Amino acid sequence: MHHLVEKVSSKSNRSAHYRFEEGMSYEDKYERVGEWWNDCRFHITMAARTPKEINQLLGGTLSKESYAILLAARHKEMPFFLTPYYASLMNTEPDGYDDYAIRSYVLYSPELVHTYGNIKAWEKEDTVKAGEPNAAGWIVPNADNIHRRYPDVAILIPDTMGRSCGGLCASCQRMYGFQNRHLHFDLQELQPKENWPHKLHRLMEYFENDSQIRDILITGGDALMSQNKSLEKILFAVCDMAERKRKANRGRANGEKYAEMQRIRLGTRLPVYLPMRINDELVDILRRTKEKGTKAGISQFIIQTHFQSPLELTPMALEGIRKLKSAGWSISNQLVYNVAASRRGHTAKLRKLLQDNGVDCYYTFSVKGFEENRDVFTPNCRSVQEAQEEKIWIRSSDRNVLNLPAIGKSMTFQLAGIMPDGRRVLCFDHDGTRKHSPIIENIGKVYILENKSVASYLRQLDMIGENSDEYSSIWDYTSAETEPRAPIFHYPEYTFTATDAVTNYADK
Repeated sequence: MHHLVEKVSSKSNRSAHYRFEEGMSYEDKYERVGEWWNDCRFHITMAARTPKEINQLLGGTLSKESYAILLAARHKEMPFFLTPYYASLMNTEPDGYDDYAIRSYVLYSPELVHTYGNIKAWEKEDTVKAGEPNAAGWIVPNADNIHRRYPDVAILIPDTMGRSCGGLCASCQRMYGFQNRHLHFDLQELQPKENWPHKLHRLMEYFENDSQIRDILITGGDALMSQNKSLEKILFAVCDMAERKRKANRGRANGEKYAEMQRIRLGTRLPVYLPMRINDELVDILRRTKEKGTKAGISQFIIQTHFQSPLELTPMALEGIRKLKSAGWSISNQLVYNVAASRRGHTAKLRKLLQDNGVDCYYTFSVKGFEENRDVFTPNCRSVQEAQEEKIWIRSSDRNVLNLPAIGKSMTFQLAGIMPDGRRVLCFDHDGTRKHSPIIENIGKVYILENKSVASYLRQLDMIGENSDEYSSIWDYTSAETEPRAPIFHYPEYTFTATDAVTNYADK
């Protein structure tokens, strides 16, 4: 708070909205910052964008090593975006609670900085050439707005401020998007362009004329970074598209009808990074979207978020959850299973708190295994161990999975080999419990070389204060089967027979 008073008072503050009047006492300034604290725009405006600002927000507590890593990241033009709210969750006192799970999520590792500029897309299907099918066989309008892997769902990334985030997560699966500036934090540049409404209509035609899609995930970036007015237009466009798709089906015979829209999802981490973003206007938009969407046949309205640690479930975050649920939307959580989250009991505690507060646990994701994520990578055998030895007591609805390139989420694997340095080679098969792209018949099994050995991971646990002896059974987990999908995540049954014909697909 003291740092924010200084920042608002400084000559470098270019904000026209957040300024102190002449003659205000320090106490009045401090009180005014306290009032602004509940305004999400204040946190976005005052977010730390340089190593120096990050260290100031954290009370100068960054180690010399951490600060040097951030300086190297800035030299490589890596973006920074740390809001005062999220910084306030960290422990800046000599003693106190362990905030490693939070710090490791937003502070960069040497490996990430070293590889930045050469990061490849882990999800190969996100690489698109005009007119050609992606790695999963789907033809999509472009690589910027629609991503697709499965028959029944596609991702929409709008040309709005939703291309930004409330913070840059160190293990982000779309880090290459920030690397090529497809995603970034230049918020003025991300204001919707004049032609966006026309483009949005064309993108909706893709969903409307597809025979299999019934689920749209609006993400980014972060869906809730879009301004309320922009978000409302997007959501209402989806509802109108769903109504047109249903109307067109009336002219099709049974067995030839297209899949109708059943689910809208908003992918966001703002309930964690900026819970004050969840204001009454947003709740009203979500409520009216549900009313409009329900009339168009949509029955599932989901906020899909990313709580990573029990420390993130603050009173303000819990109030945000309550507001979102008051709009009639359900909330599901996807956890990134990095080293900090993989410590005994950490994830089980998070799941328990989420479930107690009405949040459905959806996925626990293993971090993708490229070199940039070596520091935060947890071997997949630990994920299986955690599911068998800890999650079982919580009876959680989520599934522990790895995102396989082109194939999708799975934790069905067998140990195929071990490299001289101890890293495991895992032979993955796809999740047989859900529909996949027809290309699945041609891909076969996928071999993943993990970027860290189990022994290296256990040594890392010792270094952060864990007793690795408590994890000794990890060596026994050399194979696994993907957990079944919980019924709450199933699509509703249609009252008609949908076509098996597949559109927008061209097998490579």
